[in-house]
Amino acid sequence: QVQLVESGGGLVQPGDSLTLSCVANGLNLDWWAIGWFRQVPGKEREGVSCINKSDRRTYYKDSVKGRFTISRDDAKNTVYLQMNNLNAEDTAVYFCAASVYVPSGSPWNARPEYDYWGQGTQVTVSS
Repeated sequence: QVQLVESGGGLVQPGDSLTLSCVANGLNLDWWAIGWFRQVPGKEREGVSCINKSDRRTYYKDSVKGRFTISRDDAKNTVYLQMNNLNAEDTAVYFCAASVYVPSGSPWNARPEYDYWGQGTQVTVSS
């Protein structure tokens, strides 16, 4: 059974760092790209980052480039999102998701192309 489980969210101050984890139970990360998305109330869920299944190429939303880093630990079947220099605009529920189609068949941030989703973890950046 496939299950994506996120953890690591919390309340931090502007400028702080957080690392989110996504354990991909039941998936082989060599066959699935993993993306991180985020959503705030009243807005669409948006792609934040993605790591490709085979070559581990990474993709980022423009506003997080240079601050966020996505990585993968195959031994733990886990994908991480290291988030540095957080600001209030990063406040959202963060979801990880798995896709066999992106980025070769569709844009990395195409939500409909992701088959499996986690339950989300809240990140709040506030002073």
